[in-house]
Amino acid sequence: MSRAPKADRESSRDRYDAEVAAYVSAGGSESVQRVVTAVNALARRLSQWYTDQLTDVGLSAGEWGVIAHLAIAPAGQSVTPSQLANALSVAPSSMTHRLDRMTERELVTRTPDEENRTRVLVALTEEGWQVFRRVIRGSDVMESNVLDRLSRDQQAQLASLLELAIAGLDDAMAERAEPAQAG
Repeated sequence: MSRAPKADRESSRDRYDAEVAAYVSAGGSESVQRVVTAVNALARRLSQWYTDQLTDVGLSAGEWGVIAHLAIAPAGQSVTPSQLANALSVAPSSMTHRLDRMTERELVTRTPDEENRTRVLVALTEEGWQVFRRVIRGSDVMESNVLDRLSRDQQAQLASLLELAIAGLDDAMAERAEPAQAG
């Protein structure tokens, strides 16, 4: 397992400490800011690693978004280019171009919907599934390395705590949306 050079780790820790201190001096709760700043730092570092990994397998982040969305869709659920564009927050024309490139690379297929001939359905090819598996296996190795300082019990506890935080964020966002919808 490779680790960042000690100077990089120290500068990351120094940056984290400085961010927390700034947020606390602006009136934030230290315990809250430590958690949120740590989660954001972890997400940024993992995101950079994921981007590098996708480049290594010849994918853009947008192409990965399509592959991942198709891979996690419930079995038997049809996915249209419009649904993909909406789910990935891109213009339909951008999705069409992305799917053109992915079809040429034999990562996805586009077939007419037999129930509605005006619709096209998108699915992963076997090659698309192989790329999905390769990326997930590579990510799992890195993610395991990130968490190897924690015991299995600590990992389970961390997962439970983060799941609670996500639920709290979902609730807060729903409450915030309610007045906007009522008005």
